[in-house]
Amino acid sequence: MHRFPNVPVTVRGTLHWDILRLYREMLDGLAAAGRDADLAAIGIDAWGCDYGLLDASGALLGNPVHYRDRRTDGIVPRVLAKVGETELYAVTGTQQLPFNTLCQLAAAAGTPQLAAAVTMLPIPDLLTYWLAGEQGAEVTVASTTQLLDARARDWARPLLERAGLPPGILPPLRQPGTVVGGLLPEVAAQTGPAAGAGLAAPPQVVAVASHDTASAVVAVPARNHRFAYISSGTWSLVGVELDRPVLTEASRLANFSNEAGLDGTVRYLRNVMGLWLLQESMRAWEGAGLRLRLRDLLAQAAAVPGLRAVIDPDDPALLPPGDMPARIADACRRSGQPAPQQPADTARCILDSLALAYRRAIRQAQELSGVHAEVIHIVGGGSRNALLCQLTADACGLPVVAGPAEAAALGNILVQARAIGAAPGELAGLRGMVRAGTRLRRFRPGGSPARWAAAERMLIGEPGGIERR
Repeated sequence: MHRFPNVPVTVRGTLHWDILRLYREMLDGLAAAGRDADLAAIGIDAWGCDYGLLDASGALLGNPVHYRDRRTDGIVPRVLAKVGETELYAVTGTQQLPFNTLCQLAAAAGTPQLAAAVTMLPIPDLLTYWLAGEQGAEVTVASTTQLLDARARDWARPLLERAGLPPGILPPLRQPGTVVGGLLPEVAAQTGPAAGAGLAAPPQVVAVASHDTASAVVAVPARNHRFAYISSGTWSLVGVELDRPVLTEASRLANFSNEAGLDGTVRYLRNVMGLWLLQESMRAWEGAGLRLRLRDLLAQAAAVPGLRAVIDPDDPALLPPGDMPARIADACRRSGQPAPQQPADTARCILDSLALAYRRAIRQAQELSGVHAEVIHIVGGGSRNALLCQLTADACGLPVVAGPAEAAALGNILVQARAIGAAPGELAGLRGMVRAGTRLRRFRPGGSPARWAAAERMLIGEPGGIERR
């Protein structure tokens, strides 16, 4: 109904989210949607880890800092010096990433803003608070913070204290599907008939599975539990669905996360850098005056010989914004591979490398969890990328079902619908609705399994790597 860019802003050397712009656009979207339908409910899903800090009056203390900001450079050793990494994982089950909320709060330690903070709200909960006036943290997004006890699904307050951070800023937790309340009068006035907008009867605000990946996994059109999933967008979240967390030392060393899902499920997954690599490359080429259509670029990339050069998508050098094609070329040279010369070569390198990362993550997820997948479901924007879907099937040796592309939005809507009695009560029933109402594409594995295995060995430095031609 209403799309808008989410553009970060650098102010005095710090990268921020323009949260008030996002909120204003959200209100415009609600007003637009209300012109065409009587809305019964509203739910918000967003990315994890980032947050807003509120003072005692409930006012936001500053624009949320972007997780790609450099303030967390070098912060992980400082955190682990206070809370041992083995214990930290045994409690939270969270993949160690420098932008986890725990690390961001540690980077903010000693600042006037954190000293004045009374409440920390994850991004979707901050926006929910502005709509309905109730503070809280929904458990699926809370599970991305590295502050949640994975077994108890409650805040791990002692860990926060040991890290030297104020545990009192953690808000009450709520479950996905909780009805938070109605719109605040000021919000109703900005989105309703009095403002010439569309919401005639204020809808209920529902805390959905508020982490976007949690909403996306709700909409995975699986028929049973024997599946792996890839929520493919700017990031790729690769994993399996479990009924209990895996908190072993082997799981920690493999850098897997145990994130909360709907109805007590666990999203056992690893973050892979994702299509950020291609998005940022497109921006670099456009900045250099090259006008490229993504469809044409992918067609050209499909004609490039596969596995000519591969990189580790999770190389920290690829995380910040910047000249991505140059960084990828440099990574190839450092590993003794030919550097991509043309945009199509770079695009093929990115997609081959992502498929290879998916292969490794899915294999390890199965080994560590004991759950063996019969099919891979790719949801999110990356499900539209037929070349990536086929390469994933080839690399993993499993059939791929692609779609829905708007999985997070569908999962969000389904949890709202269930909360107001308009959808089945079981997760399987919700997924049945997705299968019945979504056009899906299927990809069968092909190519040479031996070449994918050799490329993986080369990338992780084992002997017997792929022969270069």
